[in-house]
Amino acid sequence: MGTPSPRVVLVLAAALAGLWAPRAAYGQPNFIVILADDVGWGDLGANWAETKETPQLDALAAEGTRFVDFHSAASTCSPSRASLLTGRLGARNGVTHNFAVTSVGGLPLNETTLAEVLREAGYSTAAIGKWHLGHHGRHHPSFRGFDYYFGIPYSHDMGCTDTPGYNVPPCPPCPRPGVAARVARRDCYMEVALPLFENVTIIEQPVNLSSLAARYAEQAARFIRQASRSRRPFFLYLALAHMHVPLGGPPPPPASGRGIYGAALREMDALVGRIRRAADSHGKGRTLLWFAGDNGPWAQKCELAGRPGPFVGAWQRQRGGSSAKQTTWEGGHRVPALAYWPGHVPAQRTSHALLSTLDIFPTLVALAGAALPLNRRFDGLDVSPVLFGWSDVGHKVLLHPNSGAAGKDGEIETLRLAQYKAFYTTGGAMACDGSVGPAEHHQPPLIFNLDGDTQEQEPLAVASREYQAVLPAIRRAYAQALEDIATDNVSVADYSKDPAATPCCDARRMACRCPAPGAGPGKNSDAALSLSN
Repeated sequence: MGTPSPRVVLVLAAALAGLWAPRAAYGQPNFIVILADDVGWGDLGANWAETKETPQLDALAAEGTRFVDFHSAASTCSPSRASLLTGRLGARNGVTHNFAVTSVGGLPLNETTLAEVLREAGYSTAAIGKWHLGHHGRHHPSFRGFDYYFGIPYSHDMGCTDTPGYNVPPCPPCPRPGVAARVARRDCYMEVALPLFENVTIIEQPVNLSSLAARYAEQAARFIRQASRSRRPFFLYLALAHMHVPLGGPPPPPASGRGIYGAALREMDALVGRIRRAADSHGKGRTLLWFAGDNGPWAQKCELAGRPGPFVGAWQRQRGGSSAKQTTWEGGHRVPALAYWPGHVPAQRTSHALLSTLDIFPTLVALAGAALPLNRRFDGLDVSPVLFGWSDVGHKVLLHPNSGAAGKDGEIETLRLAQYKAFYTTGGAMACDGSVGPAEHHQPPLIFNLDGDTQEQEPLAVASREYQAVLPAIRRAYAQALEDIATDNVSVADYSKDPAATPCCDARRMACRCPAPGAGPGKNSDAALSLSN
């Protein structure tokens, strides 16, 4: 290779200077990661013109960078969150399916979380919202690197409440003394109410779902204020209840096109807007805000499920079942995502880089000037060049694990290589009509070219020149990925169950009741908090 020209050297020097400019100018940047639950790619108006309920998110996209080929690391709750906080797939970190109310374990304790790395680097850390990585013993977030925790230990359909919200099928409220047990529904876990934690203490059980979004916003704004006053950089992980059912938002306005779901989507959007304003008020340009979904929409919930946009998994839908949440079809793991960081992340930019929630861990660690944990391999990449607009190159290969619809939990059943997507196993989760697509194994793999077939409707013909040209590279990438995982430092999660692990503030009372001081059923002191403040 020849010697680079002076102009090339200057460009490279300027780029490198820009990479470290955020830390040089302000010290370590603040980080806010907002993870929306069960949100569809098409639920962001900037992605899908039919969606009108997300003006705050659309403004963030206009003032930042929108990622249109961004994927959750798994298409169900616990594995997706474990991968975000470790930068490692469930096949490495051990979390391959959801933890239960009675789970003894959680994210293995030998796995290092993003919060632990950043706290060691001098950050104040907080987790607000849904955890779902173990609540018993030292699996609780207060022992996983977070200085402050406020939220629920698992999904909010995993416990009854007095304000049950909108669900399909509907959940009745928590039982009370004297109410016949026959009113209980198995799918609402009627015997135990949903708890709300502040740090390690249950402060309310059952939690008031109708005020939960406002309380999350208030606690997040309070943490941002306190961290800013301390002059320490902060990391806020805000894991929303939206858009998972039950939807606890306000009643839809008259003639609302999307009804209850649209009203809840507007509420989530307002919450994100409030967090953005809180961060900007303490120094615009000091905080990177990264918004993404944890997986695609839960199609089983019918009109209470989100929009996948064009990613409908048509091949699977012809065979029955849903091709969204719990599947490796694009609707299950391609999620809305954007980054907002005035002065650093380019505005009005759309990136087509192949990215994942796996990338959040190594990217934030690099921006903080910290080091990745040793003795383990990572599936995520430091994608700072993509964030700063210098590159639009992400993963060469991205793996998609089974998340409940077909095959073995955590097994790598689908692989993405450039625009090609290869399925070794297909299947459909339960759809709105109750159908479930059977598991089908494919040897050779089923291959789609997403450049011309975003709907995943027509796989390439095995005998075609295109299929035969790409198959060797796919097989090599798949074999190398499996070998890399097999030779890594792999953790094993404890999925054993014990009723004693159930969080309960007062086992002597029906449904483990402990209402917050001054708050009766359906009424909470924080219920009047306004998301527009």
